[in-house]
Amino acid sequence: MMLPTDRLLSFFWEDVPAGDITTLTLIPDEIVSARVEAREEMILAGVEECVWLFEHFDVSVTVEAGDGEHVAAGTKILSLAGSVHVILSVERTALNLLGRMSGIATATSVAQELASRVNDHVKVAGTRKTAPGLRYFDKKAIRIGGGDPHRDSLSDVFLIKDTHRALLPVAEAVRRAKAYSLYHKVECEVENLIDAIVAAEAGADILMFDNMAPSAVHEVIVALAARGLRNRLILEVSGGITSETIHLWTGIDVDTISIGALTHSVRCVDVSLEIE
Repeated sequence: MMLPTDRLLSFFWEDVPAGDITTLTLIPDEIVSARVEAREEMILAGVEECVWLFEHFDVSVTVEAGDGEHVAAGTKILSLAGSVHVILSVERTALNLLGRMSGIATATSVAQELASRVNDHVKVAGTRKTAPGLRYFDKKAIRIGGGDPHRDSLSDVFLIKDTHRALLPVAEAVRRAKAYSLYHKVECEVENLIDAIVAAEAGADILMFDNMAPSAVHEVIVALAARGLRNRLILEVSGGITSETIHLWTGIDVDTISIGALTHSVRCVDVSLEIE
């Protein structure tokens, strides 16, 4: 997917609607060198966005460490040369994105490593619980961190939730979704054994076990296997799972663990810009 440069510019102009009055008033413009560096260990994400922002405003950029790299505290990420007015004006927009995206990528990498200890084929996924306007960047950071971004929007995949099932029986909901197109996966959120069997037999491609205990999920998987349904399904668990609780899923044969906290409770990592 192409970088949404119009959105990057909107972020910048939100921060500088009529110029950086502090920098413009106090400091004469001159050409300076600067660096962006990590202040803690992290998986980098958002470097491409930073480069584009600085270069768009005619700052020369040398990438010292790129997206996806695991870096230590003190690592130089970018070397910059250009107008001090521009560098200081772009600084916060660039660092906000870099810190947020690297925080998501780092958290995803940690969660994926923990999940792999639980099950060697399980994949950590994100959710749609992202801040409006930031979904592209949040999902990209999940990919960089080694996770699955899940669906990007309501237009990608059918996901039949409890709110849909309150208005329509599970089997009929799956039937209607399957009839819509052969090219869209049908995922069904289930909360008990009966709904899981009904959804699977109706032709759902993915079952999402929502807020179910690991023991209950295991019971459903055994029942699906007994009916010859397990191997054609992707099984996902979701609902309040964090890096601290992934270990509870040890030995449970699921394919995906989705974690909303990767994007709805982001801890931005510490990055800084220093004039040299």
